[in-house]
Amino acid sequence: MSRDELVSKLMDLAAKRFERSRDGMNPDDDFFDALGIDSFQAMELMTDVEDEFDVEVPDYELQGVKTFTSLAAVLEKRI
Repeated sequence: MSRDELVSKLMDLAAKRFERSRDGMNPDDDFFDALGIDSFQAMELMTDVEDEFDVEVPDYELQGVKTFTSLAAVLEKRI
């Protein structure tokens, strides 16, 4: 899966989880701002991501990750 495809899938998962439209979401947006979520909700999203891709991402690898593009980069190492 290419990084662009991975980013697109992440944005789809986030839109579904938080019942948002993908319109107006960009890969390099801060997803906390774009989705209007807090850190607890971000962890819920990570549960969805880990289930979808059948991976486990340690919390320390997610420090500073705030965009779909940076999350995709972390996931690329795991899938």
